[in-house]
Amino acid sequence: MVKNDEWIIRTSKEDRMIEPFEESQVSAGVVAWGVSSYGYDMRISDIFKAPVFAGGEALDPKAPGAVEFEEVRTACFALRPGSYVLARSLEYFRIPRDVLGLVTGKSTYARCGVLVNVTPLEPEWEGYITIGIANTAPVPVRLYANEGIGQVIFLGAADTCKTSYADRKGKYQNQKEIQVGKVK
Repeated sequence: MVKNDEWIIRTSKEDRMIEPFEESQVSAGVVAWGVSSYGYDMRISDIFKAPVFAGGEALDPKAPGAVEFEEVRTACFALRPGSYVLARSLEYFRIPRDVLGLVTGKSTYARCGVLVNVTPLEPEWEGYITIGIANTAPVPVRLYANEGIGQVIFLGAADTCKTSYADRKGKYQNQKEIQVGKVK
């Protein structure tokens, strides 16, 4: 079952599921963030990691260190056409054991050709969310720090999982920084 705004507010206040937490929808003159009817619009921080390509390197998920990343701290990041950047959520998340979180991109950015990619937030995963952001537009797109970037939808399980992400000691557990891919 999809979790509603009352559940999101209660769980965030009582169990610190989302920090910092905004229990209303902030939208005046900004890309919206905060609680919505059936989700939470998370913000993007002001830290970005842009890949630096010196030549003909290939991105390899099994050898993520093969490409260097430049860290940029800014209030507005201009994402070049046909490129991508890694970013992180402003909010820290603690997912309950009987919940799975799915993230979708904000429509404001989608209408500019921006694709937001985040893997599922597994039961008992916690940390800042690393976000892959791609620009499919033929021109640069501005990404605004401290404003909405994606919506987290929380799905409640009928039964609690036998093994959670924390139980497995997942490789991205408790991440505090933007995390490039890693293979165990």
